[in-house]
Amino acid sequence: MAEIKDPENTILMELKGGTVTIELLPDVAPKHTERMKELARGGQYDNVAFHRVIDGFMAQTGDVQHANMEKDYNPGRAGTGGSDLPDLPAEFSKLPHDRGTLGAARSMNPNSANSQFFINFKDNHFLNGQYTVYGRVIAGMEHVDAITRGEPPANPDRMISVKVAADV
Repeated sequence: MAEIKDPENTILMELKGGTVTIELLPDVAPKHTERMKELARGGQYDNVAFHRVIDGFMAQTGDVQHANMEKDYNPGRAGTGGSDLPDLPAEFSKLPHDRGTLGAARSMNPNSANSQFFINFKDNHFLNGQYTVYGRVIAGMEHVDAITRGEPPANPDRMISVKVAADV
């Protein structure tokens, strides 16, 4: 288990294989950090599918509107929704999209990130400066690596639960 330095800005994501510990970066992307904590605290990420998982690239999840596998799951629309909160402005930084970083998923509009995010399987520096980086996996990346691939996967994996470490 990773040492948690700042429980208020650490996410514990439970996957089928175990816990993924994510350090959020409030100094880099404060609005994205706050949004993830707000949705996690509201239980909105629990049971949400990984709807787009591309081998050698990234695993995308976080569509709280259409991808909750316990409530109104719609595989045809998974990846098209967000939360009932307003979209976030881009918080681009110099941080690279390295293996294990969290990026904010969005449409073509840079200011359209809402609840969806992706975890990079490898260094994806072609994304640098185009998508907000707001966290990094500090433990449990092997569980991310084991997520079922597909666009969408035939039998998608899900985030069983997502909690802020300070609340556990």
